[in-house]
Amino acid sequence: MAGTRPYLHTPDDAAAAPLSYIYPIGYSNSSECGYCRASSNGQPDKQRWSYYAVSRSLEPAFYQKLVDRFWRRSGTLLYRPNQKNSCCPHYTLRLDSAEYKPTKDQRQALNRFNRHILGDTYARDAARLYPRSREQARKGKNDFDLVSKVHESEAKYLKGPPPAPSHEFSVTLEPDAFTDEKYKVFENYQRIVHREPPLKISRVGFRRFLCDSPLTRGAIVGADGTERKLGSYHQCYRIDGELVAVGVLDLLPNAVSAVYFMYHESIHFLNPGKLGAMREIALAREAGYRWWYPGYYVHTCAKMRYKIDYRPQYVLDPETLQWDPLDEEMLALYDKHHYVSLSRERRRQQQLMNGDGVLDDEEANNNDENGGTQQEKDALNVKPSEDEDDEEEGFLLTSDMPGIPSLAEMEEVDMGGLLLKSDQHDRFIEASELVIWDSEEISQHGRLKSRIAELVAAIGPDLMGEICIDFRKKANRLS
Repeated sequence: MAGTRPYLHTPDDAAAAPLSYIYPIGYSNSSECGYCRASSNGQPDKQRWSYYAVSRSLEPAFYQKLVDRFWRRSGTLLYRPNQKNSCCPHYTLRLDSAEYKPTKDQRQALNRFNRHILGDTYARDAARLYPRSREQARKGKNDFDLVSKVHESEAKYLKGPPPAPSHEFSVTLEPDAFTDEKYKVFENYQRIVHREPPLKISRVGFRRFLCDSPLTRGAIVGADGTERKLGSYHQCYRIDGELVAVGVLDLLPNAVSAVYFMYHESIHFLNPGKLGAMREIALAREAGYRWWYPGYYVHTCAKMRYKIDYRPQYVLDPETLQWDPLDEEMLALYDKHHYVSLSRERRRQQQLMNGDGVLDDEEANNNDENGGTQQEKDALNVKPSEDEDDEEEGFLLTSDMPGIPSLAEMEEVDMGGLLLKSDQHDRFIEASELVIWDSEEISQHGRLKSRIAELVAAIGPDLMGEICIDFRKKANRLS
């Protein structure tokens, strides 16, 4: 809150507190948009502004708060895009796992997969050996139980033997460590499904972005007594002992956040994308996480439309940071406007009803229609500004990014109690102890105090008591 300081850990008790360690990189315009390849087509007006930071130690509860403010991660790189200043605006979605009802197409995909694994012989023998009651048969026909259906063909849930299924299928939740079998699936997926050139696919890239997570691993126990894992994991799918798909997941206190899903092209006919999404939603429902986050949604990217097939979903308003139903009204706004904030649209409609009738330049510009079908690109190509010489740097506090405090608002925030770590000190120090603290202004873009203010604005001043700004060089290397 402006003019006040939220609770901040002191240097004495910080060592015992669950802090998240973050290094600020800054606000920059990516040299190329991975969705529409704007700059490679010679269109300098197409931009993709984001704020970037790096973390080597991130508390899952804190990261969930960041995700609820448009942040995502790619490896240890954290970023928050500016929807208003982007050729392909990114929006954060989440689905209520308890309310999810699979569509007919999704149910059919899961049933076909189960039949493929179990086989006709198993189905016939199982029906004879383990007949269902009339009530069970009626319930199974009329009530699609997602959790039981995703486990139906798993080896550890089968009755017997006999009978024996056609294939042995297993799903395990494993630490996000690098293995050769995981890389084999990744390489095949990038090369065959995503059509990436072989030179762009490497073990280093796989390890860096899908195995190297800053999230600390742990567990919590829910109100119902169910233990929920916290941290980054790989959900590994194996058929007949062969790894065929991997879902990269961040397990947060109240959410299963999907980072990436990859599969071997040999199972493409089994609709692994649908299977993976339903397995992740079922994991959220079964373990009590409630929410499933499918990652950013880019409305102009045709290959991302599959994400909105899972309902009911909610979309985060860029300006109020409140969740709105992703319904037909919202989708119609995405069709009509380049940048969408439902709260802004409602204010505009109220102005029109009140007879004001005139939009300001900013709102008028938002009425431009999107054009063209965009190309999907995964988070592997998200890069911080320090890695790209031709990226343009900007000042976050004058950027008018939605949901970010202005420069004037940040000047009222007391940041003196922020904890810092550096290579020059063994202990935590407070920002106010810095020699430059009283001599610099946050309006001096590029100076240390200004960089700190940008980070605080990007995460939210109310969260600064949960972080330590980490200036240790070794800890922030993006290896």
